[in-house]
Amino acid sequence: MSPEELVLKSLKEAAAPLKSGEIAAATKLSSSEVSKAIKALKTTEQITSPKRCYYTSL
Repeated sequence: MSPEELVLKSLKEAAAPLKSGEIAAATKLSSSEVSKAIKALKTTEQITSPKRCYYTSL
């Protein structure tokens, strides 16, 4: 699975919006990989940020 797929999967399974550090812990990815994946997923409008530094899938 690509980092984007892992991040999206963890956000879909989460009960509440997650911070990037929580996503990194859940996916076992580095924080830089998570940041890149979040940026890519926000560009393609697959995730959103309901409040600053928290992310959730659409």
